[in-house]
Amino acid sequence: MVSEADDNKFTWVIKDFSSLQSRKIYSDEFFIGGCKWCLIAYPKGSKVDSLSLYLGVADHESLPLGWTRNAKFSLKLVNQFSDKSSILREATDWYNQKTPSFGFTKFLPLAKLHSKDGGFLVNDELKIVAEVHVLQVIGEAEGSQESVQLMKRTKMNGYGTGNKTVDVNGFQVSTSQVEYVRCIFEKHPDFASKVRSNNQHLKSTYMNVLLELIETLCQLPENLSDDDLSEASAAVLYLSQVGFKVDWLEKKLEEVKEKKKKMYTGKAQLQRMEEELQNLTKKCSDLEDLVKKQNVALSFSDVV
Repeated sequence: MVSEADDNKFTWVIKDFSSLQSRKIYSDEFFIGGCKWCLIAYPKGSKVDSLSLYLGVADHESLPLGWTRNAKFSLKLVNQFSDKSSILREATDWYNQKTPSFGFTKFLPLAKLHSKDGGFLVNDELKIVAEVHVLQVIGEAEGSQESVQLMKRTKMNGYGTGNKTVDVNGFQVSTSQVEYVRCIFEKHPDFASKVRSNNQHLKSTYMNVLLELIETLCQLPENLSDDDLSEASAAVLYLSQVGFKVDWLEKKLEEVKEKKKKMYTGKAQLQRMEEELQNLTKKCSDLEDLVKKQNVALSFSDVV
């Protein structure tokens, strides 16, 4: 059964939870962001004494070579006594054939889960709410009208928007991308020599991922969030998996991370120095006031 999720959310109610014998159970499949997902649970834990919960790509076995999904998601274990006591865990990950599911192995200790007054297991029912935001899709299931769909586009990404495309070293790229792509091939002639796919849609999408990554690295370090850098690292890993030589990108990414680290360290030091300066300024002001108070001539009456 495949369900349509409302507002990017899907609710899974597991009944007769304590009676489950299966080590691993699956929810109904559901659609969010044009992708088919499912929730996976290990009622007795995946080699741990905790409930294990994961979000998985439901149709990963039927997707084409080189597929990937980038998604930001949260899994919420609902406390049926008080929603404030519900447990919410969040993550952003890149899904692919090697890792079609991500989640949390130690979501909640089994002792707390089965506690009578815990509020998580009521009438032997467990309630889980998943919220998924799909950031990027590469590779759709067979039979789809489009083999590639990008959910996230940047100003350098013009493929699939109706723009005229040009062949650059075997990659069909939009006219707005030609200058960028040619420059990349001039500086790194063999960086795409081991790309395995012959599918032009996928190859063009690979190039879009690459250009988005480069645009991210061109931003000021202070404008890059930890999520941005995490997604950049995942993009580098993905590009290497599909055959690109990206050692030069890995180096630049590490440089950006180091700059951001030094920037934050410098800001922290500057803030401390500013605070120290403020304290010194106040002390100087207090001393000046003291000097003025003491630098007063005695009157005749004070002396006698």
